[in-house]
Amino acid sequence: MRFYEYEAREIVKRAGIPVTDYGFTADAGEAGQIAERIGGSTVIKSQVLTGGRMKAGGVKFADTPGEAEAHAADILKLEINGHAARGVLVDPRAQVKQEYYAGVVWDGTAKKPLILFSDMGGIDIEQVAEEHPDHVGRAHVPTLLPVSDFHAKQAIAGAGVTGRQMQRLIPIVSRLAQLFQTDDMTLAEINPLAELEDGSFVALDAHMEMEKEAEGRQRELLRALGIADDEERDGHEPSTFESAVSAIDAADHRGVIQGKDTGFHGDLGLVIGAGGGSLTLTDAVQSVGGSPANYSEIGGNPSVAKACGLAKAVLQKDGVEKIAVMMSIVSNTRVDIVARGVIKACIELGKDPAETISVFRIPGAWEEEGFKILRRYGVEHFDRSVSMHEAAQRAVDKIQGTTAP
Repeated sequence: MRFYEYEAREIVKRAGIPVTDYGFTADAGEAGQIAERIGGSTVIKSQVLTGGRMKAGGVKFADTPGEAEAHAADILKLEINGHAARGVLVDPRAQVKQEYYAGVVWDGTAKKPLILFSDMGGIDIEQVAEEHPDHVGRAHVPTLLPVSDFHAKQAIAGAGVTGRQMQRLIPIVSRLAQLFQTDDMTLAEINPLAELEDGSFVALDAHMEMEKEAEGRQRELLRALGIADDEERDGHEPSTFESAVSAIDAADHRGVIQGKDTGFHGDLGLVIGAGGGSLTLTDAVQSVGGSPANYSEIGGNPSVAKACGLAKAVLQKDGVEKIAVMMSIVSNTRVDIVARGVIKACIELGKDPAETISVFRIPGAWEEEGFKILRRYGVEHFDRSVSMHEAAQRAVDKIQGTTAP
């Protein structure tokens, strides 16, 4: 579950981490009143579960309560990446001496929470880690023992911060790691964590994501934040591709398809599935040097229309040159139906199936009928004598031009 910034700020505040004297409202007039209470210059920030607020005009600065009210009225009408604002956060414009980054994520390799700290806040931590790795400190936190200030100190020192700043930062970072564990977060991030001119530290922005399965256990916290028991929030904002595939799946009850492309930016589209086969095949493509454009799942005996819809959605993704259609041995999905669907997708998009489908490897029910269709259109196909890994290698070789067609 993702949280709006104003909710994440409240989570941080409940953990004993200093925050600004902010206010949240869905009414422009009340935004002006909050600005008047705060006094001085304020920042009006759209509350949406998507990025790009500043670029889209969702963050504005105000010098007077009247200006804050006017900005709030504009922002409340604004859609950002298709998302209407839940409300606006009115924040005092802080006098910042330096910005830091503090975050806790789950390290899947080490199977432990990982504290990340940087003295270069206000920008993406991924960018800092890539361009200035010596400015990022790290420390793993044990899962069965309480969080210690030592772990926070280790991460802060790793970024080169010492002295008085370190001493003031340790309890903040330690409390962030504690709330990560106690509140079942998958991400707990303060960026920027600001050092003000008077030497104090305050969280100017926060980003929190909670484990979906922990919502029942964290019901008291969610209710305190005003989140209804039946409110649903995705773990991330669906992409255009993901939304399209979901719509195709919902429109036809026959079979199941899923599509994900968050984190994928490759040139080989994948139409894959069959009981764990999607994970195996995605890993296989990557292990032989391929660059997947997406992850997908297809099964449960989908209709031709559903198979066609998934293939078309994959082929219409930016950068996709070819698709690989691969599954393990199927019994409840007909090979000929999937073959008809992916070929239909190619033809409707004006593409040659033989050139567009790098490989078709789905053995199982109705495979002979399916293979006849594929031969008719010149599509290279394999039966169960060719392993999934070998099929993935062939698909990657063809798209990279390292083997003869």
